Amino acid sequence: MNHNDHVALLRGAIDSPPAGAKGGRWAELGSGEGAFTQALAELLGAVELLSVDLDRRALERQRSAMRRFPGASVRYRVADFTGDLDLTPGSLDGILMANSLHYVRDKEAVLARLIRALRPGGRLALIEYDTDTGNRWVPYPLSYRTWEAMAARLGLAGTRRTGSVPSRFLGSMFSAASTVPSAERPAG
Repeated sequence: MNHNDHVALLRGAIDSPPAGAKGGRWAELGSGEGAFTQALAELLGAVELLSVDLDRRALERQRSAMRRFPGASVRYRVADFTGDLDLTPGSLDGILMANSLHYVRDKEAVLARLIRALRPGGRLALIEYDTDTGNRWVPYPLSYRTWEAMAARLGLAGTRRTGSVPSRFLGSMFSAASTVPSAERPAG
């Protein structure tokens, strides 16, 4: 996949964002060298990004690549996103997890903690291999069908598949978007 492929796969998960999500504050968790970070910056323009990965060198390469997106303000953090990232509740418009959730065995516990950082109406964008059968490189994948059920259990709303591409590695990849429900307004 090249940059245009990354943008195309992510576009549906980012287009028609909830109010205030264009630009805004996003985190990409498990961002690596930033292939999808660059796609996110292209799609959102003047965005504040927190880019988190365990690999310091990958983040350094990402920092260099991100120079072509001067409208994006990026903070880089070497960290394990399954641990405490000290994210302020309700502080993010979106979280992107592109090919990172398949490394997490206990997905629901990690996601329950992470989505607290999303504001009401905030979006979780996910890109993963569309299978529930892993291997040594992709140990804990989840199909879109599994994601849809998990998102509902986590209290996320509006979950939808936003894209799909064939992959010679594990068949295909999907992109999806889910939102944190807006707080209910009292009647009257």
